[in-house]
Amino acid sequence: MKKIFSFIYIIMTVVIVVSCSSSEEQKEGTSAVNPVLDNIFARKSVRTYLDKGVEKEKIDLMLRAGMSGPSGKDTRPWEFILVSDRAVLDSMAVALPYAKMLTQARNAIIVCGDSTRSSYWYLDCSAAAQNILLAAESLGLGAVWTAAYPYEDRMQVVRKYTALPENILPLCVIPFGYPATKEQPKHKFDEKKIHYNLY
Repeated sequence: MKKIFSFIYIIMTVVIVVSCSSSEEQKEGTSAVNPVLDNIFARKSVRTYLDKGVEKEKIDLMLRAGMSGPSGKDTRPWEFILVSDRAVLDSMAVALPYAKMLTQARNAIIVCGDSTRSSYWYLDCSAAAQNILLAAESLGLGAVWTAAYPYEDRMQVVRKYTALPENILPLCVIPFGYPATKEQPKHKFDEKKIHYNLY
């Protein structure tokens, strides 16, 4: 009988410990049973990178993730430019005010949209860019969104170094690589920003 009570006590202790840790994870905005949400909550902007190349397989997965985004009327107006030329990355770093980290990155993805395919290309391409950032996080990489659109001067910089045709408009430049520092995600949930339309 003592053995049965000891066994029950051990089981109850384990259940309580697991329940408490699950509650703590939920407070932090993560879930031990939902890796998709874990990845979303773990995403952060990473601006420092190791001097280490990123495998082609991982880059391909990031691009595939971008092309898996939602698109109005399924027009898929996005175009992606993978930049790995050191001179181009350094030149854009000098000219773009918030992309100085390009000097450390070995690669960047420029997310662009075809304005002849969709007048709201920037919405579809924003979803694609977010997918790229989430894919980078899931692959152990760091990445950051640096805006080109809607700033004409920044868009012209990107055009200068990529020779984009007139109808292809750059939305953002995403430098990426293996993180050189351990960044913590920001907990951005704010209940005050939720408004319920109750009937």
